[in-house]
Amino acid sequence: MSHAPPQPTDLISQLLTDMRLHGVQYRRIQTGPTFGLGFPPKPGHAYFHYLAVGNAILRGADGSQHLLSAGDVVLVPRGEGHALLSGEDHPVQCLETIDAAPLGDAVSGIDTCPSTHPVPSAVLFHGCMVFDLGGMQGLSKLMPSVMLADGNATQFPGLLPMVDAMKREVCSGRIGYAGILARLADAVAAMIVRDWVERGCDGASGLVMAMRDPRLSLSLLALHRDPGRDWTVEALAAESNISRSVFADRFQTVIGTAPLRYVTELRMQLASQWLTHQSLSIELVAERLGYASQAAFSRAYKRVMGHSPGVIRRGRPLASP
Repeated sequence: MSHAPPQPTDLISQLLTDMRLHGVQYRRIQTGPTFGLGFPPKPGHAYFHYLAVGNAILRGADGSQHLLSAGDVVLVPRGEGHALLSGEDHPVQCLETIDAAPLGDAVSGIDTCPSTHPVPSAVLFHGCMVFDLGGMQGLSKLMPSVMLADGNATQFPGLLPMVDAMKREVCSGRIGYAGILARLADAVAAMIVRDWVERGCDGASGLVMAMRDPRLSLSLLALHRDPGRDWTVEALAAESNISRSVFADRFQTVIGTAPLRYVTELRMQLASQWLTHQSLSIELVAERLGYASQAAFSRAYKRVMGHSPGVIRRGRPLASP
């Protein structure tokens, strides 16, 4: 029985399957008619906003402005600083300096609505989390600084029910609702990223072009599915059904790095994910990624990431490499 060859879309599906949001901290924020909320830069993280009620202006780190209305969802994939305001000239207060009341596990509430206003003018659900794309972490660098989705738009037919479910979960306070929120946020973020990829990634090059390349995507898919295999340029070229020299030149031209360097960087990105979020031992990670010894793996990790894997295992804070 014959099987259809993998398609470029399989690699995109792998990206969405591997995507995770870790360490989600949610806030339910309700305000009066005027407000200015500042969100400081959080490298390595993403901000997620859902405006359930009211209107707001999102001002980006570069001064750009985006008008938001009820039902809109915002993903800030690189955690750049920004603000949400009721008006362009309203003063901004850093969100982290505003007292929050715990509403449950990983969820807190902020209420700046004056007592003279019994009904809040704006209700916002906000999350800050580690945005983990697994072996394709470099893709986040190509994404727009602000990604907007209108929950009522036809291009996101499944988005509105999910954000409505998030609203119900926060308001209900039922057992386990924080975990459900995290999974819903995973799905909503995946839909926003998928739409960006399907629209051509705003013309981004490099890895995105490779994902759409009918030859290179075959080798990339095989590599991402089995990163611990003893990969050579010849083996990768064979997956793409082209010669070694043509593959190497094409890979370097499209992605901007040599094939085996990409293999090493992919492995170290996965290693960081496994060590940080799955608490795997260094020995097991080295074995999974095909290294003959823990020492060989540690040397490669330090060369790419700028610090030894033991730093993660000892629980020390890390600077971005």
